[in-house]
Amino acid sequence: MTPSPHRHELYSVDQVRALDRRAIDALGIPGIELMRRAAAAAFASLQRHWPRARRIAVYCGPGNNGGDGFLLGALALQAGYQVMLFALSGESRGDAATARGRFEEAGGQVQPWSAVTGLPVADVHVDALYGTGLARAPEPAVADLLWRLNAGGEPILALDVPSGLNADTGQCPGEAISADVTVSFIAHKRGLHTGQAADHVGVLELDTLALPDELRDGIVPDAEVLQPATLPPRPRHAHKGSNGHVLAIGGDLGTAGAIRLCGEAALRAGAGLVSVATREANLIALNSARPELMAHGVDGPQALQPLLQRADVLALGPGLGQGAWGHALWLTALDMGMPMVLDADGLNLLAREPRTFEATTVITPHPGEAARLLERSIADIEANRYSAVRALARKYNAVAVLKGAGSLIADPHGRVAVCPWGNPGMATGGMGDLLTGIVAALLAQGCEGWAAACLGVGLHARAGDAAAADGGERGLLATDLLAPLRWLLNERNA
Repeated sequence: MTPSPHRHELYSVDQVRALDRRAIDALGIPGIELMRRAAAAAFASLQRHWPRARRIAVYCGPGNNGGDGFLLGALALQAGYQVMLFALSGESRGDAATARGRFEEAGGQVQPWSAVTGLPVADVHVDALYGTGLARAPEPAVADLLWRLNAGGEPILALDVPSGLNADTGQCPGEAISADVTVSFIAHKRGLHTGQAADHVGVLELDTLALPDELRDGIVPDAEVLQPATLPPRPRHAHKGSNGHVLAIGGDLGTAGAIRLCGEAALRAGAGLVSVATREANLIALNSARPELMAHGVDGPQALQPLLQRADVLALGPGLGQGAWGHALWLTALDMGMPMVLDADGLNLLAREPRTFEATTVITPHPGEAARLLERSIADIEANRYSAVRALARKYNAVAVLKGAGSLIADPHGRVAVCPWGNPGMATGGMGDLLTGIVAALLAQGCEGWAAACLGVGLHARAGDAAAADGGERGLLATDLLAPLRWLLNERNA
């Protein structure tokens, strides 16, 4: 693969098309040469991942993605492979037609795809059907082919984008290839890093096709992928007062666990002091389970006020409820104008009574909460997660974290980062409460909102992966993340 200093940058489909056009118009690289480079990169990936493969089946669409497939087929023939190549149509367009001719000149035979004949037996199937051009559900005949490829259980290599996956949004409006490996070309497409893409991309590789870095001049990446990070070492003279005081507010009757998880995560993430404002009935359990938390029973705003005055940062929402008690505490806390992290019922109350924030604020909704905050459906949120997270940050003048596979972080100016870590085992109760506490602790230790959200989301997801590596994903508990969270925060080579 061609190494690139831009491997952490994500681009929209329109931006990648602009880069491709620049390579042709400004650099004078013919489109067929870009296809040749893409085919060579993909064939090299095939050989690297499946070194014993000798029979390959290639499925080509009518456009440039199909052209990449034709040229890969020609390379495979020249290397002595048995190549079965199927085309969706009887003719190809533009450079793809030239590529088709080269495959035939190499001795290949193009067969029309027919569901009647079924899939051939192959060591690897190569998806070169649609690429970045598809933003709709595949037509029924092609959807049937995609389904057959997925159901066949044999390895699949996708060229540029798994067919059926929207390269801009990460969603699949219909059937889509679930690849074992995807080789993306020129630049990373943002849709391959969030949403449903997690189930379709497999191992993702990038080849820049040896295009120079100056090709990107003037084109600002749409988003970036988070990199491993931690906090710098503490000064040896540090004391608890220099590491911030978090006040976690929540834990209505029956939900003491949520606020305990939030508070304990804030401690494990390095806050010097963590107080908890909760129902009186929760105090014995909290003090018994985690005496380092300074738990206070509050029956209303008057009891909350002195706790607010001693705190630096608020973690508002875990287990708060939406009744009179939770609503009163929510209003009192927001009216203080303090730095805060807002989650769970804190967000549900915000959806009912919207306001914009002046102080540093991080909101951490899952898609359901995001739908309520933006007055949309969950389907609308998931249809374009990038648009949704930017809308959240703008509407509330906050740093927004849209949780899910490939969690997104946005600021009010439109900057977006994508989390590449995390696993399905984290889809359990309490994980969001941990994230709230972690981000609040980072704010309390001096991180500004964007940095706290990015670092907190990354640490949370990496701790989840570390915990899953020790026993598996299924059955993972939120508290399993606390030990790896601690050593990740103290890792000096993150």
